[in-house]
Amino acid sequence: MSRFSWEDETRRTVLEGHAALERTAESLARSQRTAVETEQVGEEVVSELSAQRQTLLRSKQRLSDTDHELSQTRVLLRKMTLSVLTNKIILIVIILLETCILAAVCYMKFFHH
Repeated sequence: MSRFSWEDETRRTVLEGHAALERTAESLARSQRTAVETEQVGEEVVSELSAQRQTLLRSKQRLSDTDHELSQTRVLLRKMTLSVLTNKIILIVIILLETCILAAVCYMKFFHH
């Protein structure tokens, strides 16, 4: 009896070891699938982040170009404003001179007879 008992115990131990080995193999296979899925998700995220980085860099360049163009526009507007003010001053001076000349002509014609 002791022999059957020892063989049964050995067989049970071997079967338990085999079952544990199968569970470990299944767990390892699940872990590998999870690792592969995680790697795929990581690659997709890296790819998407790279595309977003390129979009941000293009946007930054467009913003920089727009800022430069706005600076040039400000300079041009300042020059135009200065030109308009200069033209107004010249026009006012011409009007004042013509008014003075007209007043002098009227004075000479009516009062200097």
